[in-house]
Amino acid sequence: MSNTNSASHLPRIGVLGAGHVGSAMGRVASEAGYPVTIAGSGDPAKIALITKILIPGAQADWPAKVAADADIVILAIPLHKFRSFDPSLVAGKVVVDLMNYWAPIDGTQQLFEDPRHGSSEIVQQHLSGARVVKSFNHAGYHELEADRRPAGAADRLALGVAGDDRKAVEMVAALVENIGYDAVLLDGLHEGRILEPGGPVFGASLNKEQFAQVLTEKTAA
Repeated sequence: MSNTNSASHLPRIGVLGAGHVGSAMGRVASEAGYPVTIAGSGDPAKIALITKILIPGAQADWPAKVAADADIVILAIPLHKFRSFDPSLVAGKVVVDLMNYWAPIDGTQQLFEDPRHGSSEIVQQHLSGARVVKSFNHAGYHELEADRRPAGAADRLALGVAGDDRKAVEMVAALVENIGYDAVLLDGLHEGRILEPGGPVFGASLNKEQFAQVLTEKTAA
């Protein structure tokens, strides 16, 4: 979904995680006009060629450099690696949590077993110096690319955006809109639970009105 804004006026996106999800996110952000850097778990030379092929215009770099240079950090690492993730890498940053905790897939991760909190709330607790926003996680990476539509299109879908820092939420909402979706702002990071596996919008293809209806029904329940 192309964007008419100059890349120099858009926030720099740093993707941590070069798997299917991270690569798809880097690709759609780059195609929307955002400058993008991406890191895998080690030497960027290992992913330089695949980055050039799969994410044209993006650059591969070391994780610390990707995070340091980014205005928005996309956290797309395997969930089981999060416990060892260094919080200082993203201190002061807007961090978009794309990770999902799904015990049947990931195995039981005790860190995310606290029923009082959604998974992104737990991520925020561990990344206390960052401003965590939950979004994009409830769409499959294939659909994330295929379902993009221009603003005003009759079949444009919606993505939820949940966070406690208003400015961070607005930055991520703009990213959602520029990529090709309508952004639906939720009432705080705790509301991000509806975006998680088992939640009412996870994996669902909803337009903005349908998404709003789900929120209304949840509030009324």
